[in-house]
Amino acid sequence: MNRNIDDIEFVIFDTETTGLDPSSGDRIVELAALKFKGLEKISEFQALVNPGRPVSEAAFAVNKISAEMLKDAALPEEVIPKFIDFIQGSCLCSYNAGFDLEFLNNEFKILGLPALKDILIIDALKMAKRLMPGLGRYALWFVADALGITIQQQHRAFSDVELTLAVFYKLKDMLKAKGISDFHKFVGLFSIDPVLLENINNQKIAQIQEAMNLKGQLKIEYISASSAQVTKRQVVPKEIKRENSRDYLIGYCCLKRQERSFRVDNILHIELIDENTRS
Repeated sequence: MNRNIDDIEFVIFDTETTGLDPSSGDRIVELAALKFKGLEKISEFQALVNPGRPVSEAAFAVNKISAEMLKDAALPEEVIPKFIDFIQGSCLCSYNAGFDLEFLNNEFKILGLPALKDILIIDALKMAKRLMPGLGRYALWFVADALGITIQQQHRAFSDVELTLAVFYKLKDMLKAKGISDFHKFVGLFSIDPVLLENINNQKIAQIQEAMNLKGQLKIEYISASSAQVTKRQVVPKEIKRENSRDYLIGYCCLKRQERSFRVDNILHIELIDENTRS
């Protein structure tokens, strides 16, 4: 059964850190999150974290989190387990999620905890890039401004969570306007889990291969990488091609009446056309 995006419980989260590189010893100094479903805000999480090391001058210039603010803050071993409890059962979302996830997993490692697994993680930056191609810049504040959001980015964890949520809602509305409300399609487009994405792609490739073996045709729903336009196509598949680490379906497009290539990861839905129903 297909699930609607609005039926899914999400947690948008954000971190502030001592610097940009956890492998060089940088740590989380602030962690915030907001749990919601549809338009309903369910609960909030926010905490300053004493990392036991100073905030770099470059980081302080951005987040203004001082040593004085952190001296009486909770330790990571207090904050991180509470955060883990907070996110259970939810789909995680962050803007530039890879950055925040790297810092989270570093904290888990330091505390002797396993890295996050079996939890879906969506990147709102990936959403912006796919739904607003050609924007040029994708800093959170720039995307928010382009979407008509008037909240100012303050580079503190909870305020950035609120700004990300506002951007998320706008981008979700853009998806709905394109007829995309199915959570499975949403995950295929915006997850950052390479194993999950490879599995989804392999399922599509298997369907394409089956159609070629049967000399059949495919009905696909496709989102353009250049315009973000969603179209429905009938395609006679000819080959599957891999180029620059991406898989492409090459085939005759009945809509455009010429051979076209389709990025497999941009195929939202694919099905083999039954001979008895082919028009």
